[in-house]
Amino acid sequence: MNFQQRLQSIKERIEGNLPADYLKVMHGATEDLKQSGIQEKVLKPGQKMPAFNLLNQDQNPIDSQQLLNKGALVITFYRGVWCPYCNADLANLKKYVTEINAAGAKLIAVSPEQPQFLKKISDMQKLNFDILHDANNELAAAFGLKFTLPEDLKVVYHNQFNIDLTIQHGNSEWALPMPARFLVNQAGIIQYAESEPDYRNRPDPDELMEVMVKVAGSN
Repeated sequence: MNFQQRLQSIKERIEGNLPADYLKVMHGATEDLKQSGIQEKVLKPGQKMPAFNLLNQDQNPIDSQQLLNKGALVITFYRGVWCPYCNADLANLKKYVTEINAAGAKLIAVSPEQPQFLKKISDMQKLNFDILHDANNELAAAFGLKFTLPEDLKVVYHNQFNIDLTIQHGNSEWALPMPARFLVNQAGIIQYAESEPDYRNRPDPDELMEVMVKVAGSN
């Protein structure tokens, strides 16, 4: 089963068992996010990446400038351990780490979840890259990705899936990052960007890898 087939299998398993009214709320929230104009606010190639200093899953500080001093960065935004689509995406990206490193780049994930939850998924999947804790989605907001869940969707998450983001995030915002990936060169300039309001859609990183090879060759 390839990555796209895996995503389709997850979708069929989850949505096939959902009450119709909950499914309507979830699809409606996704459509509203698409229509909100959020995509227009996302940082584009040619723009400067916001600097950061965040704790990883082991609660060690990770500084963006120190990372860039060593090479390019591939940054993926991760919703949380409770999201099967996100977990499948991380597992798929894990397969590309050797190739990313060979091109002189480093992969990191960024999530609003507290480090103990990031540690959980890192250990479960034996991830070979760091996941950084983005408190209050501040870095996600700087990239133009932060959005707040509507009240009816909060009810679905809580009642149907037993998801409480106040626990996962340590705040009461009920905000998430829109799934996205960025490639940043050593100068801190974004070379590639992709974002998707529909959290169920996760592209294979083939196009990103092609751009990364070109960026690596220009350094």
